[in-house]
Amino acid sequence: MALTDITTRSTTLTAAARHPFSLRTLLSVWKSRRALAQLDDRALDDIGVNARQAARESAKPIWDVPATWRT
Repeated sequence: MALTDITTRSTTLTAAARHPFSLRTLLSVWKSRRALAQLDDRALDDIGVNARQAARESAKPIWDVPATWRT
């Protein structure tokens, strides 16, 4: 029984260790993309993004982020 508990725990820890995202990162990505989707053309022009680029970026899943964001 103790061996089963150890095996289960190590498998769970290994799966968690492989997961590159924190909840904070995922929440930040979700908020940023939601805000980007709500910008008007003038605001998009201010940040140098056109409507097509903004729509494409805001439609990405929350786990699709640059490697530098993964902490």
